[in-house]
Amino acid sequence: MTEPPLPLAGIRVLDIATFIAAPFSATILSEFGAEVIKVEQPKGGDPFRRFGTATEHDGRSLAWLSESRNKRSITLDLRAPEGAALFKRLVARSDVVCENFRPGTLERWGLGWDTLKEINPKLILLRVTGYGQTGPYKDRPGFARIAHAVGGLARLAGMPGETPVTPGSTSLGDYLAGLFGAVGVLVSLIHRNAGGPGQVIDIGLYEAVFRVLDEIAPAYARTGAVRDAEGTGTVNAVPHGHFPTRDGGWVAIACTTDKMFGRLARAMDWPDLATDDLYGRQDRRLAARDKVIALVTDWTSGLTRDEVMRRCLAAEVPAGPLNTIADIFEDPQFQAREDLRSVRDPDLGPVVVPAVLPKLSETPGRIDRLGPPLGHDNDAIYGDLLGVSEAERRRLRDAGVI
Repeated sequence: MTEPPLPLAGIRVLDIATFIAAPFSATILSEFGAEVIKVEQPKGGDPFRRFGTATEHDGRSLAWLSESRNKRSITLDLRAPEGAALFKRLVARSDVVCENFRPGTLERWGLGWDTLKEINPKLILLRVTGYGQTGPYKDRPGFARIAHAVGGLARLAGMPGETPVTPGSTSLGDYLAGLFGAVGVLVSLIHRNAGGPGQVIDIGLYEAVFRVLDEIAPAYARTGAVRDAEGTGTVNAVPHGHFPTRDGGWVAIACTTDKMFGRLARAMDWPDLATDDLYGRQDRRLAARDKVIALVTDWTSGLTRDEVMRRCLAAEVPAGPLNTIADIFEDPQFQAREDLRSVRDPDLGPVVVPAVLPKLSETPGRIDRLGPPLGHDNDAIYGDLLGVSEAERRRLRDAGVI
């Protein structure tokens, strides 16, 4: 049975970026039908191929298999004049280019925006770098860990008075920038399809991190408040954090309102905690933060994780276990939502990866294949799409251009 076309079918994306941020944008587009051609250096390809856990077949890492899914791979040296010429031919027949070289790199190769838009005025160019294309930091190298630091997130992570910690995944900033990049491409496609020209999308990794820090900017501008490490909780509500259980587990509890705290007090069999005389009002709880946290910790510490969850859910208290990946694989919610997908690779067999998001009712995205071997689609792209003869492809390959 033939799969129905997806919303982005007919859109061609050239992914010339490396590692995660801009390539993640391209991956999202591919899941909803875009043809994504991964353009890689002939010698070694994208270093992300070898990032993380290596597989036993050809060195492709599990990270590569998951995050480069649905893509076609070609090799091309953009720095070589013949390579740049081939790339320009691809640009003429494409809709989007995703890149993450330092500012000025494409320009040095004769492939800057002025050149590309002359070839294809409808082209959309996504540029993701550490600090964006402008400003005094634009030439600095950037990685997600640096973006977490500069963007203000790292100083919020960890216990007060201790060394700030990595906020979750070390690649979080890359994925955030990739999401904003995909949004930018979709908005640009809508603009273009309404008759507008192509355009450049310019994202700095640190900006993607800074954008998701709720009220930190307006609060400082208005009150001078400087938030610092907040441990397992937050400055805005209490109890709102992680609490240990008797069996060595942890449960997240989030009481952002007085109503929610009243429910927790009933779950604790201590409804008087939620009276106005004690901690029924948020201002009183915030003033007695350590005391309230200690009371909840004492309660959770006397129960197993499942018991805490059962009592919280019965009282409609927002709560959830702190899952390991082993827990996630057994979690019935993940199973019911099909959040884990097993995709077969011709060489490696089935590989489990995160499912496509968002979930659409009429045109759900797909994972057709996992991250490809290097240069897997050279013949199809250069031969079938561009009409480069077999003899010419052989010459270009021998010259190190492809």
